[in-house]
Amino acid sequence: MEDRTLRALGLDGVPREHPLEYPGAWPRESGLLDGDRLLPLDRWAFEDRVPVISIGSNACPGQLRHKMAESGIVTPLPMVRSRVTGVGIGVSAHVSRPGYVSNAPVARPGRVSELFVIWLDARQLTVIDASEGVPLPHGNFRRAWLPAPDVRIELPDGSTLPGAYAYVNRRGVLHDGTGAPRTHPGQRPLLTNLLATLPRLRSLFGTTPEEFAARASADGALCEKGTRLFAEEGLVTAGGLERYTALDGARTPYRD
Repeated sequence: MEDRTLRALGLDGVPREHPLEYPGAWPRESGLLDGDRLLPLDRWAFEDRVPVISIGSNACPGQLRHKMAESGIVTPLPMVRSRVTGVGIGVSAHVSRPGYVSNAPVARPGRVSELFVIWLDARQLTVIDASEGVPLPHGNFRRAWLPAPDVRIELPDGSTLPGAYAYVNRRGVLHDGTGAPRTHPGQRPLLTNLLATLPRLRSLFGTTPEEFAARASADGALCEKGTRLFAEEGLVTAGGLERYTALDGARTPYRD
């Protein structure tokens, strides 16, 4: 019998504990995260659950398992590899408390991305909301409903969803120098580039990605300084999805 544990599949890494590995390893195919295992999945939609497009470490089974375990949640969590048109991966304009600069969704009209849609029950949704700072008045992300046809989400069987949630960064995203949102090249190359081009960032976080991650993960106030620095250096732009955050309270994620 195939060993479906996360360790055997190479999916047990936790970016919260190893920030330079962010966003962590994503599965090659859809699966059902059940404790320490990722089992085969033969369903693609779940009426009693909420679909959330995963842009960063929420597509990493090890990170998801870690978040759920902290809250004592053991219920299975479906992860569906999907073709998403209209949403791409940008760079959050903030330094995350675990010590990395995270991914953030950005508008990419007409662009197709292979992303995971995770399907969350009520308790799981509460955990993920909290991990993204959604309940806090000054959290980094807001959960926004991205409706079709603005965003097209095609499941493995060819069916599409009427929309899904995504966590949109309330602080904006980093731009590429032309004003357009930059893409996220991976944690090490991103930090290497930012540290090489921003002397003020080096003065706060050191000269290497390792120093950056160590200092950021040890000091929440320093993370806030780094976040403010991005804005002060004129590196921040809108991700193009901000208008959808107005729909946060306009929908109920569960049917009566």
